Amino acid sequence: MFDSREKIVLLIDGANLYAASKALGFDIDYNKLLDYFQAGGYLLRAYYYTALVEDQEYSSIRPLIDWLDYNGYRVITKAAKEFTDASGRRKIKGNMDIELTIDAMELSDSVDHFVIFSGDGDFRSLVEALQRKGRKVSVVSTLKSQPVMMSDDLRRQADHFIDLFRLKKHIERAPNARPQPAQEGYYDDDEGDEDY
Repeated sequence: MFDSREKIVLLIDGANLYAASKALGFDIDYNKLLDYFQAGGYLLRAYYYTALVEDQEYSSIRPLIDWLDYNGYRVITKAAKEFTDASGRRKIKGNMDIELTIDAMELSDSVDHFVIFSGDGDFRSLVEALQRKGRKVSVVSTLKSQPVMMSDDLRRQADHFIDLFRLKKHIERAPNARPQPAQEGYYDDDEGDEDY
């Protein structure tokens, strides 16, 4: 699936990857994740996208974001929006799809293989656009969870589908390793959408 001559970029939808790994019952070792893809080709860059609630005194995701930023990832964040819905429930929106898509299109002239960590069907059009430019696109998510985290349309459009379950043995954080910070600060305005 990977050619050692390819320039590879990882585009990680943080909320989506977190949800998929939790559904499969494991935590990700982000060092191992980089090592795995560096072994497959020339890893040009790894992007990690997440929204943050800015007005919280402490965000449980902040230590992870800082760690990623110092350890080989380019972290892209934006402030999540908080609102009250019609039934009076507090909701938080923080979708990073546009930021991920813009970065992918800007990189499309210099990257051979895009690896998108998301099962969100909204990315099908991005995958198609990258393919029209002659780029290979793999998507990473899972079919092994309940509910399934992978959009059928996205899986069909991609050149390769990598089930996160198959990567588990390569990227799982060892149980005795120092735990990554809790990631309860993820917010995605697509929650509840029927994209999968």
